[in-house]
Amino acid sequence: MRNKRKPHGRHPHQRLTAVSIRAKRAPGRYADGHGLYLVVDPSGAKRWVWRGVIHDKRCDLGLGGLDVVPLADARTAALQCRRVARAGGNPKIDRAQARRIVPTFKEAAVRVHAEHSQTFKNTKHVADWLSSLERDVFPIIGDRPVNTIESGDVLRVLTPVWTKKPETARRIKQRMKLVFDWAKASEFRTADNPTEGLTRVLPKHRDRADHHAALPYQAVPAFVETLRTTETRIQPSIRLAFELLILTATRTRELLHAQWKEFDLPAAVWTIPGARMKSGREHRVPLSARALEIVRELQRSRHASHPFVFPGRKPGKPLSNMALLMVLRRLKRDDITVHGFRSSFRDWAAERTNIPRTVCEAALAHVLKNKTEAAYHRTDLFNRRRELMDLWAHFATGTPATVVAIRA
Repeated sequence: MRNKRKPHGRHPHQRLTAVSIRAKRAPGRYADGHGLYLVVDPSGAKRWVWRGVIHDKRCDLGLGGLDVVPLADARTAALQCRRVARAGGNPKIDRAQARRIVPTFKEAAVRVHAEHSQTFKNTKHVADWLSSLERDVFPIIGDRPVNTIESGDVLRVLTPVWTKKPETARRIKQRMKLVFDWAKASEFRTADNPTEGLTRVLPKHRDRADHHAALPYQAVPAFVETLRTTETRIQPSIRLAFELLILTATRTRELLHAQWKEFDLPAAVWTIPGARMKSGREHRVPLSARALEIVRELQRSRHASHPFVFPGRKPGKPLSNMALLMVLRRLKRDDITVHGFRSSFRDWAAERTNIPRTVCEAALAHVLKNKTEAAYHRTDLFNRRRELMDLWAHFATGTPATVVAIRA
């Protein structure tokens, strides 16, 4: 007699039905198969959980509540989790990333700007960083999710400005690169940075350096004399500020933001903190006799409660950069720049003295580009720089020096 075979029951990985699910009221965990479970909480709420092994460790992964995830969708999700886990992946991470809202390029740029602007050294750069993107980038790709932007999109952004405004275009490209790097590090993007390799297909820029227009060093003494004696309406403190900038060969911001606490007058030293230096390093400036005289004159007229050597019109603020620029305009010297006097100093040092190049560069607070050479310079060459700045002051003010420059 042949054995009777039991009729086929419901497939073991689909044990639950819509009817049986509605009937489940007792708190507990009810298996459907493929690691899918219906969990009934003591409150009566019902939710789906997939249980499986991820990287040799048993884990539970929530798939959502029954009210928003029907049985068919829960089975599909459970099967996908099982396949990812078997392939060595992590379905937990995949689901978490899928739920993340990918920001648009504009949103990502605003976040990057907010995080990095704290390290910018001047307020103009803080404003320019984002405004350049608002002007040239956001209208084209600003509303696109940052993970959908490709090299062709970046090329469309850069092409209109690449040859017309080369420096602006290079800055925009650099800022876009930072945004895409941030997006990839934040796991909003998996593809390569779309700014990479574009310079090979964009037109070449001319290798032309835009130097600040400088006064020939031979004309500096006459300029200082004009600065002192001209009847043009220039405030005495601004005349002194300009002369001190020339004598110390410092940058405009380094000078105008100077505070009284930075000066050691008995030692004739002005110490500029690293936060205000382009190099980020503290810089000691030796004050020549004339520079010291200017600082003392300013000290006699200082406002007792004002921290800045050159106070501006707004309370608690230093003098604006425009103050020195207006001096040149009033003297009808639109052919030169304030910053150019650093070049005048450097040319004079090279042509009229035998003082080593490293000393001259240290006087300008330049960082040596040669890393090997820089590694061996552990001193700021302060005493040699004092000699150099004394010679410069005598030359620039047209007064005889007790020690003369070596070259005629």
